[in-house]
Amino acid sequence: MRQLLYMPALVAVQHNPELKRKYGALVARGKPPKVALTAVMRKLLVLANALMQQDRTWTAHPPRKYSCPAFPTPCPAGSVHG
Repeated sequence: MRQLLYMPALVAVQHNPELKRKYGALVARGKPPKVALTAVMRKLLVLANALMQQDRTWTAHPPRKYSCPAFPTPCPAGSVHG
């Protein structure tokens, strides 16, 4: 998995503002660049898994309301899933 996610994470750090901030914050806290890139790879993997579970495509601004995979009703806007 690490080999498959390396290049997408490298590109995401350069072009995705949210992942760029995450990477920059980790490096600023003293993490080695490769460790910070590994954290971005994990974030990409978690994101891909969530998108597949919700059967939706990635958008820069996700919808505020969607159904949680574990619960049949929509999550409230203030929950950890909303």
